[in-house]
Amino acid sequence: MKVSKAILVVNSGSSSLKYEVYEMPEGKSLGKGTVERIGMGTGNIGQSSPKGEYILEQEIRDHGVAMELVRTALIDKEKGILGDLSEIVGVGHRVVHGGERYSRSVVIDDQVLEAIKDNIELAPLHNPANLTGIMELMRLLPGVPEVAVFDTAFHQTIQPSSYLYGIPYELYEKYKIRKYGFHGTSHRYVSGEAMRMMKRVTENSNVISAHLGNGASITAIAQGKSIDTSMGFTPLEGLIMGTRSGDIDPAIIFYLMERGYSAEELNSMLNKKSGLLGISGISNDMRDLQKASAEGITRAEAALEVFAHRVRRYIGAYMADLVKVDALIFTGGVGQHDYQMRERICRRLENLGIVMDYEKNRESKSRPGVISADYSPVTILVIPTNEELQIAMDTYDLVFGARG
Repeated sequence: MKVSKAILVVNSGSSSLKYEVYEMPEGKSLGKGTVERIGMGTGNIGQSSPKGEYILEQEIRDHGVAMELVRTALIDKEKGILGDLSEIVGVGHRVVHGGERYSRSVVIDDQVLEAIKDNIELAPLHNPANLTGIMELMRLLPGVPEVAVFDTAFHQTIQPSSYLYGIPYELYEKYKIRKYGFHGTSHRYVSGEAMRMMKRVTENSNVISAHLGNGASITAIAQGKSIDTSMGFTPLEGLIMGTRSGDIDPAIIFYLMERGYSAEELNSMLNKKSGLLGISGISNDMRDLQKASAEGITRAEAALEVFAHRVRRYIGAYMADLVKVDALIFTGGVGQHDYQMRERICRRLENLGIVMDYEKNRESKSRPGVISADYSPVTILVIPTNEELQIAMDTYDLVFGARG
């Protein structure tokens, strides 16, 4: 059956490309796929839809080849998602960094392309790949409107008191060194879902959103606007994560450099060998650590406790800033699925009015929703995030606007 308004959502990485097609405005996913190992010899594309699985393995030289594979898979006669590419009326792109220029999603034009290029130095691993995906889609679907949805945009409402660092101000003026925050699309989506589930209006509600996964961040949201977030100039700041250190004393860097560590080694250590993996010496996967902790391995237990402590610390700080908090949201792979970690985090928050119903919490794996006690002043929610749907909604709204 022909789809009248299909939105293609694309997340282009350095060696992978993820995509999903939504029928709008219904918000119905029609299918999704992933291209992996781009530029790494033999790669593959896997696509799933109600018509079945489409799988192909071949050399994928670059993103141009990857996009041609996506084109073929989308309209495959037997297992394709669409009847024809002409059904795609808009393309939404996840773009990591919009700098200070964009506080919302925008239709891509030459000015937006330049802004993405200008911010490459702030996101050297992500923005180039995002830009490549945009250019390839422009070639593949000429004339189809494309929209950039920035991870950083939601956090552009935070004030200087939250985003400035205690370093010489000229470093902000010259190099734009400040807190930017990430996971913005996820925090925006789940906070909107919380309002719907609680039947509240945004203008009278404050929430704390905890996106906990291999990458983790917490955001304080007042009346629908981000006022503070744990990630900073880069995603390294804030909570400890799967392999990232999170907050540390910056003097540790100089201490280690004096003992022979290079800047490159330290960058790799803090981003890829620290966090849960570094403390436990076992794994960056919370499931492995829960199992190891149950077996009495002390470093696994230490990693879990450090993680929970850091999350509680940010929740407490944000409750002080927000004054009134209506909801605490757990999302992300760990936030959504690990009831044990949610218990660790919430057990010491009762004095702040965050009271968990432990039975509801254990049941939430199969039934996300409210996990707080009926009498809890703050409602605790488990909400699966859906950044792709948020990107599709933004794209549809910008492409059609009042004409939708």
